[in-house]
Amino acid sequence: MSFLRKKRLFILLIGFILLVALIGFSLRDREELTIVEEIVNDTVGLAQSIIHAPVNLVTDITGNIGDFKDTYKENRLLKEKLAEYKGLIYEVQELKEENEELRNNLELTESDSMRNYKSIQATVISRSPERWLEQITINKGKNDGIKKNMAVITAEGMVGKVMTPSKNSATVQLLTGFDQFNRISGKINRKGDNIVGMIEGYDKESKHLIFRIIEESKKDIKKDELIVSSGMGGVFPAELPIGKVQEVVPDKYGLTKTALVKPSADMYEINQVIVVDRAVQTDANQESEEEEGE
Repeated sequence: MSFLRKKRLFILLIGFILLVALIGFSLRDREELTIVEEIVNDTVGLAQSIIHAPVNLVTDITGNIGDFKDTYKENRLLKEKLAEYKGLIYEVQELKEENEELRNNLELTESDSMRNYKSIQATVISRSPERWLEQITINKGKNDGIKKNMAVITAEGMVGKVMTPSKNSATVQLLTGFDQFNRISGKINRKGDNIVGMIEGYDKESKHLIFRIIEESKKDIKKDELIVSSGMGGVFPAELPIGKVQEVVPDKYGLTKTALVKPSADMYEINQVIVVDRAVQTDANQESEEEEGE
């Protein structure tokens, strides 16, 4: 036992001496490494590469996923803000247009040409896509003084007449929805030689009102001449703008002429209107005639 113990101690001592020698040898300034050192360094470097590669890959993937999530959240937030911004732009634009219409209508009701009319401001509250060019519904009715056949206009010109009034709303028949049973007496003003006719419908292909000329003039009708209501039909006040002549065509027999008229008002975009009562004008005319008779 003592011999084996001494042998182990001897081997351990020799190994320790060799280890110290190798450490000392490796710590010296040398230009070249021993084969053993190269093998150890390469082995350690390879092991580090094998271990670090998946670790770096997992770290990069985790970081990219986090970046993607942050980018997605920022992108969604920017889209929401952009949609809100566009919505605000549209609302502001609509308010500007509505304000402009109200201002124009107010100026019209306060003008000299409307001083003898009773004017009722109204807003379009509904419009059927199937009858877009035929009817609109306004937010004023019998309780506001609206009656059947009252003229409906905008600052640009006439748009139609009241068809069926209710207590708090009314249906308006547009000029573009008129037919031979719903006509307007119109005229082209000329000094001593007015041209009288009837608005008898709407040509959907050319998008023009049809003005059937009744009384011929010695002069030809010219493009852009203004047609206004004549007031002769007993329904509409006189001198309300209807539209401008675009073209004059004879009928197939050559007996009468028809003018294609572009409406003064935009029939596709109607938001604010004025309902005009002819009775006020009639009462004013009667009063003036009585005063003249006295």
